Order: sequence, then structure tokens, then C-alpha cells
Amino acid sequence: MGTLILAVTSLLLYSIGTALQALSFRGRVHTSTAITALIGLLALTSHGLLIAQTVYRHGVFDFGFFQSSVLISWLIVLLLLALSLRKPVQSLFLAVYPMAGLTIIMVLITHSSSRVVAGDSYGMLSHIALSVTAYSLFTLAALQAVLLYMQNRGLKQNYNSVLIRNLPPLQTMESLLFELVWAGVTLLVLAITTGALFVEDLFAQDLAHKTFFSLLSLVVFIALLIGRYVKGWRGATASRWTLAGCALLMMAFYGSKFVLELVFQRGA
Repeated sequence: MGTLILAVTSLLLYSIGTALQALSFRGRVHTSTAITALIGLLALTSHGLLIAQTVYRHGVFDFGFFQSSVLISWLIVLLLLALSLRKPVQSLFLAVYPMAGLTIIMVLITHSSSRVVAGDSYGMLSHIALSVTAYSLFTLAALQAVLLYMQNRGLKQNYNSVLIRNLPPLQTMESLLFELVWAGVTLLVLAITTGALFVEDLFAQDLAHKTFFSLLSLVVFIALLIGRYVKGWRGATASRWTLAGCALLMMAFYGSKFVLELVFQRGA
């Protein structure tokens, strides 16, 4: 199937999913969990086939700036759909679906010079898989932190918006945030460990920036978890620390790729 057809199909399905979720929040329609999941799975399938044509080609993986983005957005949707089967995370679809659609548009209209990884480089691929999964979990954690901050502020100011009314209780939101952070920290530690084992020089010129900010973000997330269990951090404080850690991780993951691939036009 052609790349353009897959992209348009994915965009259409993501748009339908976003619209249904928005209408459901406003009480205009009542959609079942099965229908919502079906639309998400169809979009995920089309999106995955698109990745097969843009990221994995001729036995090598192209991890350029935009190719990585479309892969990560697919993984974020996959994780969110899996979470939605047992957690009240439906509100996150309002941000995740449009974000996935944007990455699809960008990978179609842009090109970046990038480093490719052979399909039989299992050590490097394991490091990359752990890294992008950790980044995807922390992206969900960042979105959850934004919602938690808005909910906490809205409750304090007696602001009863449509979004606030549809969010789960504050305690549930906080518990979900820390579950995501715990899972992300575990995978980030594994990603850094495999990087030390399989990357030839983790502090080489092209990787020093990524390594430094990854380690710094890990320190922030560990401090957040310690603060949670020692000082009882919650609400706005937990949200701020989560967003700070995610910002550092974004600098690690995308900062060097942006400069090297889009500014200097050379492989990362």
C-alpha cells in the first residue's frame, strides 16, 4: 500500500478518534469502549504500516529526526491504548491523537540526514528500543502532569470546565502519574545501561549532549520519587518536577538530533 494512502488513512482515523473523544467529553455522543478501541487499533495498524515504509527499509532502520518522531508517536498511541484497558486515561487521547497525526504529516513533507542502524545490530537496537519506550512513557507522564496541574488548579479555584468534570479523582490522577514515572525511570536506567554496554563511546562529541541530559533527567525523576515517598510531594509540585524531567529528556533525545540533522545537515 502506498505511503500517501497509509498516511491519509492514519490521519483520518486519528481525526475521527479525536472528534469522538471531544464529543463524548461534551456529552454530545456516547461511544462504547469497544468502538473507541477499534478506531485506535485501526489507526495504529495503518500508522505501523507507514513506519514499515519510512523507518525500516532494505534491512536498516532510519532513525532520523522525523522518522524517530513518527515511530515514537506510534509507540505512545500503543501504550495509551493498552493503558486505557485498565486505567482512566481517555482524556490523554485528545492530545496524543493530534500529536501522532502531526508527526505523520511532518515525515511526509520533510527529510533529515540521519544515521541508519543495521537490522542485525541487536545490542544497539535494544538500546534504541529501551530509549524510545522510556521517552514514550515520559511523554505520557508529561501530558498526565499537565492535566493534574490543571485539575489541581481548577479545584482550588472552583473552576468547573468540561475537561475538569471528565477527569478521574485527583488521587487517581496522581497515582497514575507516579506509575508512569516509575515505569519510565526503570526503562531509562536500562536504556542508559545498554548504551554504556553497546555504544562505542557514550561521551563522544555527538553523544555527550544526549548522555548528559539523559543522566540529568534521571536525577530529576529519582529526586521526584524520593520526594514523593519522603516528603509526600503531590499535586502541582509533582507536576512541575515531572515536566522539568521531561524537558531535560526532550533536550537529550531531540536536542542533538535537531542541531546535527536539521541545522548542520549531517547524520547524528
